[in-house]
Amino acid sequence: MKKLYLVTNSDKYNEEEFLERIEDAIKGGVDIVQLREKEKSDIEILNLGKKVKKICDKYDIPLLIDDKVHLAWALGCGVHVGKDDMPIALCRKLLGEKAIIGATAKSVEASKKAKKDGANYLGVGAIFETKTHVKTKRTSIETLKKIKEEVDIDIYAIGGLNIENVEILKNTKVDGICVVRAIMDAKDVYQTSLELKEKIQEL
Repeated sequence: MKKLYLVTNSDKYNEEEFLERIEDAIKGGVDIVQLREKEKSDIEILNLGKKVKKICDKYDIPLLIDDKVHLAWALGCGVHVGKDDMPIALCRKLLGEKAIIGATAKSVEASKKAKKDGANYLGVGAIFETKTHVKTKRTSIETLKKIKEEVDIDIYAIGGLNIENVEILKNTKVDGICVVRAIMDAKDVYQTSLELKEKIQEL
């Protein structure tokens, strides 16, 4: 079964609304949550992370922290790192063998190196232009397919994906997709998550 990976964005919601959306998304089919809150301080992320982790633990869903390895360690979570963040091998050394460590990759070469350094999965994209990562360079479907063929860890497509356009991934054999606004900005988070989860099973 292909997985639905939610990357958070809380800027439109108060804390109660945000946490409700996370739980509704999980009930609707989200399999993994990444807490990505670029505008918050470390202590704000730590405090929010404790509450999100409680929800994730309730449903036995992994929680990862974006970039900040020290907060992932403090919360007992995994981490997702980009090319300008802490090296994957060092993340692995600090967080241990059992931690989930994900990385962003845009080429076969970078993907192979990430796996060699200890990444459990890769986020590959952006497939479409996205407001979340304004400067992100798009990744072609051909490159995505090649990465999936040559790197034997989970590959998640990311970048502007939603119910209307996710069919572009058909026959790529990706293990799942990562979304932010498609779920976080949805009027009905539960229903949107449910429909998106169903949709990606057809890929």
